[in-house]
Amino acid sequence: MTTPASRTVPLAGAATPDAAHRPLELADLSVMIGGQGGDGTLTVSDLLGRYFRKRGLYVYTSRNVLSRIRGGHADASVRASRDPISAVKAQVDVLVAFDQQAIDLGRAELAPHGFVLYDSTSFHADFPEAAGFPFATLVGGPLGQPIFKNTAAYGALSVVFGFDPAMTRGVIEDRFRRRGGEALEKNLKALEIGRKAALEATGVAHRFSVVDGDAHDLILTTGNQAVALGFAVGGGRFFAGYPITPATEVMEYLQRYLPPLGGVVRQAEDELAAINMVIGASYAGARAMTSTSGPGLSLMTEGIGHAGAAEIPVLVADCQRVGPSTGEPTRHEQSDLAHLAHLGHGEFPRFIVAPADPVDAFGLTIEALNLADRWRVPVILLLDQALCQNTTTSRRFDLSAVRIDRGSRLGAEAVGGLEEYKVYGHTDTGISPWAAPGTPGVWSEVTGNEHDEWGHVSVDPTNRRKMMRKRMEKMVRARDELPSGRLYGPAEAKVGLVGFGSTSGPIFEAQRLLESRGVATRYYQARTLYPVPAHELDRFLAPLDVAYVVEHNYLGQFAALLRASLPWHHAKLRSILKYDGASFRAPEIVAEIREAA
Repeated sequence: MTTPASRTVPLAGAATPDAAHRPLELADLSVMIGGQGGDGTLTVSDLLGRYFRKRGLYVYTSRNVLSRIRGGHADASVRASRDPISAVKAQVDVLVAFDQQAIDLGRAELAPHGFVLYDSTSFHADFPEAAGFPFATLVGGPLGQPIFKNTAAYGALSVVFGFDPAMTRGVIEDRFRRRGGEALEKNLKALEIGRKAALEATGVAHRFSVVDGDAHDLILTTGNQAVALGFAVGGGRFFAGYPITPATEVMEYLQRYLPPLGGVVRQAEDELAAINMVIGASYAGARAMTSTSGPGLSLMTEGIGHAGAAEIPVLVADCQRVGPSTGEPTRHEQSDLAHLAHLGHGEFPRFIVAPADPVDAFGLTIEALNLADRWRVPVILLLDQALCQNTTTSRRFDLSAVRIDRGSRLGAEAVGGLEEYKVYGHTDTGISPWAAPGTPGVWSEVTGNEHDEWGHVSVDPTNRRKMMRKRMEKMVRARDELPSGRLYGPAEAKVGLVGFGSTSGPIFEAQRLLESRGVATRYYQARTLYPVPAHELDRFLAPLDVAYVVEHNYLGQFAALLRASLPWHHAKLRSILKYDGASFRAPEIVAEIREAA
């Protein structure tokens, strides 16, 4: 049986299916799609993710794109599994390549049984297990545009995996129906062109089969979407920001969510304006937030310090990326922590909290708003590119658990019972009851200068000592209200793991791999990073022989904070670091631990 030359490039060395052929069943699979920016790699990833969700599988997608509209290498990966996942798979089962570079870069990650599906319009892949189809040519004639090659590739993939044709078509209908009849019709035609080409080829159909899962009641979402929803549901009503990768989607989602709730979203001219707008809105009584990444955070530093000194609650979502300077805007890193822990000139209180997944991002956004209002401090919601932008299967957000705490706020009736109002009045807790501007009978002064209890500028040494203690002791007094870390693994384990943010997914898988090799581990998932929860970490570290701090930076920034706060555990702490712009794979963590052992 030969492959029609007008349709495909014949398989190089691939086995021809026969009556005895059985597809390789996959319960945990990964597909990588690579090409040039503008080839539609993310579209193929999205379509596959939607199909796997319909099959009840857990899904995790990641992206590797350049900071440009078109051109330059771009790839995306989709992982689907019968079991919960939140990390990239170490090996790729199928590689879809729109150019030779995608094959050159992806072949190292291909599993031994891996298969390559490529667009042979402009190149031929000399690869043992590969099928080439001129997707751009096949769709360019009947549809008038080669861009539909991505949908044709999805169609061919559906044949490779033996997808249900009706469900495959339903994914296209769901994805493109809202774009109008013409777009839907062309994509459906491209789907059938890709399916027909693959069905007519030798050795392509049903190379793999995909199991069904039971994760039907879950959703697909990202950390950015979870933060935006958490802010809206948590009473947030003012957002100001400036577009910056990978944080921009927070603002884009809020442009949809906030106006129907009476909220306001403003795109500022820069990050300086954004943080000052947020400070003003918060001072006026609104729950306010901004989101940014490293370069924008640098510009916001003085404003955050102003909020800390003036005791104005603000929430800053920092979506970390590779730095310094412009760095690598679309790549993954966790290197802002040292800056945030020592943020700005002078000393002022701040809390840094770090969610590990979208459900946690939703809940911690609300909790961060409550903490900011209760303690009248800036709160940093620390995320990372993988958590912000990678799509993952998630539980539905529990709206019944939402609690809004605006702190010690004074209304007109409460103010009427006061002999005088001190906006920075000293209390046993360090929290000064606060009345919004415009409350009848209230007047106060707010300044970036040091001030007394009424807000008047003061350089009196005694007042300075009292005000510094009032502000800084909040980081001690708030200890038991800050988000607690979570523990995973047997209490008797002697090997520990510490991580935060999206490292949790690879750490969970590393724990399972180590367990299968007879190594028990216990994982502390940090959710408050600063002030360092020394009371929790001391209990966690005490019974361990060694603890590995897993993070995405060069200096081991979280490990350094732990050593400074828990010097008596210094000898137990080791660092596992990755700073190449890509997320950890579980085997990388396992290899570091085995090598150390």
